[in-house]
Amino acid sequence: MNKSLSILAVLILSVLSYLTYISAESVINSDWKEPLPLMSENQQYRLVLITQDVDTPFWNSVAKGASELAEQEGVMLENLGNYGKNEEAFLSNLELAIHSKVDGIIVQGLDKEKFKELTKIKAAFYGIPVITIAEDVPIEESLRRTYVGSNHFKAGKLIAEQLILDMGDSGEVAIMYDQEPQHYQSLRLNGIQAVFRKHPNISVIDVRTDTSKEKVMATTQNLLNNHPEIEGFVAINSEVTSGMIQEISRRKQIDPLFIYSFDDHADIEGLFQQGKLDAIVAQDPEMMGRLGVELLIEWLEGKSAPLDFDGYFTPITIVKVKDEL
Repeated sequence: MNKSLSILAVLILSVLSYLTYISAESVINSDWKEPLPLMSENQQYRLVLITQDVDTPFWNSVAKGASELAEQEGVMLENLGNYGKNEEAFLSNLELAIHSKVDGIIVQGLDKEKFKELTKIKAAFYGIPVITIAEDVPIEESLRRTYVGSNHFKAGKLIAEQLILDMGDSGEVAIMYDQEPQHYQSLRLNGIQAVFRKHPNISVIDVRTDTSKEKVMATTQNLLNNHPEIEGFVAINSEVTSGMIQEISRRKQIDPLFIYSFDDHADIEGLFQQGKLDAIVAQDPEMMGRLGVELLIEWLEGKSAPLDFDGYFTPITIVKVKDEL
């Protein structure tokens, strides 16, 4: 009986050893890869750039600047983004990067609790430095190392000053932004208000809207019904600009009006070239990408510790339609 059990045990052990060998061989010869690339011998760091949008002029320029600097410095940079804003997928990409234990993250700021939880708790737990780009989330809420991008308060001031030069220092002006404005929108709004407070004959109408085109058009329609004499329009969130102008065009001639926005949405260039915008704030997204990678590498190498908590501002300028046409 014992002899039979011994023979059976040997047979089972032999079969298991063979299956283990086959499994090991299949793993060794497979093409399986990590979701984010592992560091190779000639690449010093693994960095990731995460944005809500890809394949738009603004974010393509950010990625271009970041990728060129990463290649120049010999580091690996992964670009993660989505076609069209998808907040859930964006946050999933951020969480994936954190759990993959990359060396550093450059990310478009999102003023939402889930984003703050990921950067303030999870990224900090793994010791992963986070730099926000183009859109910021305050350091006390996100624990990001620094911000790279436009000075949005200054951008708001530039828009307001240009509107006064064009329209004069009296009249009604609508400022349109999100129902729950992101941090960068609040900064732009504060800059605009800082200028308009010096001009008491300008009546400012705050207009909050959802960002879907249908909602923007309905909000604009209601605005025009209640304020038929309005002359000035500022889209703080460039995403609402197209729907706003489409509804205005149904009711009024565009030429006598004064309409302004920012350059960080795909629709803006076309509207600007068609002469439907009087001026925009032009930013430097390519420099943002380059500077983000440069600062992250400097921090990882201990050359810039700590980084400036207030951020590193890239150039902005007002571009009038007559300057381009």
